[in-house]
Amino acid sequence: MDINYELYKVFYYVADTLSFSEASKQLFISQSAVSQSIKALEKKLDQVLFIRSTKKVQLTPEGEILLRHIEPAINLIKRGESQIMETASTGGQIRIGASDTICRYFLVPYLERFHKAFPNAHIKVTNATSIKCTELLENGQVDLIVANYPNVYLGSLASFRKIRDFHDVFIANQSFAELQGKKLSLKEMQRYPIIMLDRKSTTSEFLHSLFQQHQLDLVPEIELSSNDLLIDLARIGLGIAFIPDYCVPKNSDQLFVVQTEEQLPKRQLVAAWNGHVPVSRATQAFLDYFNA
Repeated sequence: MDINYELYKVFYYVADTLSFSEASKQLFISQSAVSQSIKALEKKLDQVLFIRSTKKVQLTPEGEILLRHIEPAINLIKRGESQIMETASTGGQIRIGASDTICRYFLVPYLERFHKAFPNAHIKVTNATSIKCTELLENGQVDLIVANYPNVYLGSLASFRKIRDFHDVFIANQSFAELQGKKLSLKEMQRYPIIMLDRKSTTSEFLHSLFQQHQLDLVPEIELSSNDLLIDLARIGLGIAFIPDYCVPKNSDQLFVVQTEEQLPKRQLVAAWNGHVPVSRATQAFLDYFNA
């Protein structure tokens, strides 16, 4: 089927903004031209792509399917244009996806090093969970991600490089002083209020899976989206927090690690990128920092 790329481009902007008027502004064409383009595309595909009303615009199920394919293509085109326009003077750009925790406790020194080496390069960091970051990578919205591994959401497109190993630990304050120097089984750990990341994280999936492997149900007391908040709540005694070991506050006499009888499996931080698309010079330079 021979369909003009411009029709798909108009469709993408309408689907992204859910507004014919906003799409016309971003495309620098009239709202009438936007409407005519959508009608032409719907006629060629013999499908209704949008539900129009006086108050809002919505994608139909067919429109949602098309958007899932068009969005990565548009982002790949933008990425290609960006790479072509890179010059030594501008230093290009790099788009990185990583969680708040990984950014704060791991990436900052690398970002500082990159900025000093390429002061004119544009750096864009998108904060999202490791699961969401894989979606950003697949859709071409970032050039690389730094994420927790194992990560079942890393698809076949992704190439990745292991950066470092880490272990997860349980931490508590002196409200749980009786646990210092002891080793608790996971079954015994169930008796205490566990505070952890919410279900949208690989860390949560990891801990739930670990308990299930021992035929145990994990019912957390509190679930949050930030490891920093988990540390704060553990510090005031609201529960025993489950966090990566590289997040444990240094020189803190308020918190201690609660030891477990079971050896918790190690995990890794990995850098991942789309192995089917050439990486930019800026992205390759950043990846080189992680060479063993």
